Amino acid sequence: MKKVVFIVLAMLLSSLVFAQKPTKLQIVYFHAKNRCPTCISIEENTKKTLDTYFASRVKDGTIKMQVLDVSDEKNEKLVEKYQADGSGLFLTRINGKKETTTDFTNYAFSYSRYQADKFISGLKAEIEKNLK
Repeated sequence: MKKVVFIVLAMLLSSLVFAQKPTKLQIVYFHAKNRCPTCISIEENTKKTLDTYFASRVKDGTIKMQVLDVSDEKNEKLVEKYQADGSGLFLTRINGKKETTTDFTNYAFSYSRYQADKFISGLKAEIEKNLK
């Protein structure tokens, strides 16, 4: 009986040690101090996408979003990491210690203000892809 208990405990401990951490997604939106209507729409439509399609993932911490001013000194490390020099939208997939970043800035500027539905559907698809 002791051997069976030991084997079961060993199996449980090994599954905990080798379990993969779940994929997380960090969304970072950088903006300049002076913001144009397109820049404002990118932030609003990104939040709308998260609220509409991913509210439970935001709530449980799987997805986190940051809105940062590139000119604020406290954001300097992240500005350097993403090489942001103005407005920019970045999605970073975090799987364990591995990070993969998608620069979604051009897509955002192309569609967010005048084709919000296209922007939202494209962002939704990109988020879903990154969470797989």
